[in-house]
This record gives sequence, C-alpha cells and structure tokens, in this order.
Amino acid sequence: MMSRAVDTGTDQLLCAVVDQVATVSFNRPEKRNALGDVVTPALREILLVLEADPDVRVIILTGVGKSFCAGGDVKGMAGGGPDDRTIDDKIRALQHRQQTLTLRLHELAKPTIAALPGAAAGAGMSIALACDIRIGATSAFYATGFAAIGLSGDYGGSWQLTQIVGPAKAKEIYFTGRRVYAEEALALGLLNEVVADEELATRAAELARQIASGPPLALRYMKQNINRATQADFRTCLDWEADRLVRVAQTQDHKEAVRAFIEKRPPVFKGA
Repeated sequence: MMSRAVDTGTDQLLCAVVDQVATVSFNRPEKRNALGDVVTPALREILLVLEADPDVRVIILTGVGKSFCAGGDVKGMAGGGPDDRTIDDKIRALQHRQQTLTLRLHELAKPTIAALPGAAAGAGMSIALACDIRIGATSAFYATGFAAIGLSGDYGGSWQLTQIVGPAKAKEIYFTGRRVYAEEALALGLLNEVVADEELATRAAELARQIASGPPLALRYMKQNINRATQADFRTCLDWEADRLVRVAQTQDHKEAVRAFIEKRPPVFKGA
C-alpha cells in the first residue's frame, strides 16, 4: 500500500493518496480547523487537482484533531482594514466563493466522503453536507452557529439541510443554533454512519476503498442522477437515466463486469 503526498500549497491543508483514495485534512487543530484566507482557497484548488487526477477515484474530507471544521474564524471577523467594495460587489464575491467550494463539492465528478471527528459548524457544516456520504465519530456534532454571530448562513447549508431533514426541522436547527449530536444526526440522515472515535479514520478509508473499487464512470453518472432527482420531475429524471445508462453501457468497464459475472470473479474496473 503506497502513499503519496499531494502539495496543497500550505500546511493548513494536508492531502495524501492511498489506493486511489485521496484524504484531504483541515490542519488547524488549534483553531478547531476554522476556515481562513489560506486554507479555504487551498481547498478550492485541491478539489480541482483531485478531480483531474486519474489515480484518484474517491475523496475523503476530514479534520486533524477533535474537529472537522468550525466554519469561519469568528475572531478574524473583527479585524481587517477598510473595505471599499459595494454591497453588490461583496455579494458577487461571496457567490463566487460558494460556487467554487460547496457547489463544486456537490457536483464533483468523484464520490466524496466527509469524516467528522468532532464539530462541523457554520460553513464547516455546509461543507460536510455538500459531500456525498458522511461518517461521524461518536464525538461528532453539527451546529449552524450563524444566529449566535448575527448572520443568516452561507455556503448552501440551508439548502442541503432542508433537502435532508425537511423545512420545519431545518428552520428549528437554524433558528435555535443548537447542536445536533451524532446519534440524532444519524436518525435525521445527516450522518450515514456513526463509529467510535478511534475507528473513524479506518472506517472512512475502508468505505472509500470499497467505492473506489467500483466503475468510475457509472459512479459519476449515479451521482448526477441522484443530484438531479432533488431538483427535476420524474419524467426528466427518467430521460436523464436512460441517456446515462446507454452511454455507460458502451464502456469497457461494463463489458469487464459482464465477463466477470459469467466467470464468477470480481471485476477489475479501469475507468474506461
């Protein structure tokens, strides 16, 4: 099992690839892995790098230490010099930042897994919810955190949360800002699985390897189908499924899977 490091441009964000699985780790444990002007742009860029890397089939996003990501650095919000931009300029800038982070995660061509060792708060919650699958340690919890600092929310958390738990529960969680601990998060569908703290990294890697052994293009189309199902009607989704299935049926991976089925052996998918 060979591991290779991928340069993110900063030690605030780590990345390593093992067995076609890339693990990206927030590395600001002293700040509960809060976002900032260094780590956040690095995350945007590494997602593009990994999406284009043919050796990467699945991406795990996690945090070093006892937090996943605490969201924006609240203490940092108090500093900074004068900002002469107009309101419209600020809105456009935030829209761009959101589109190149959580929208990028949501639409990424490869499956993503968020592994939560602890808090996923504010924009950190939004990032976790933008991943395809979420595994939490028993110490994990979600917190919107926005009301406590007089903000309404960003990075798509309100959309993602509403898709999963429905509008009434989403409003309650946002309005109160209360913590949603692991067992409740599991019951609500905000986590797919909860494991002991010390088992989180192992379990996330195990699941990622299982998914990575699958047919990459078919998995990509599955993700597109399911994402579209949250926004389009049944007829549109049926047409989309037909288009994708016929396309993937032409691939060598499909032919390999059929041969493997007949020969009673595991298929070996090459992404072609």
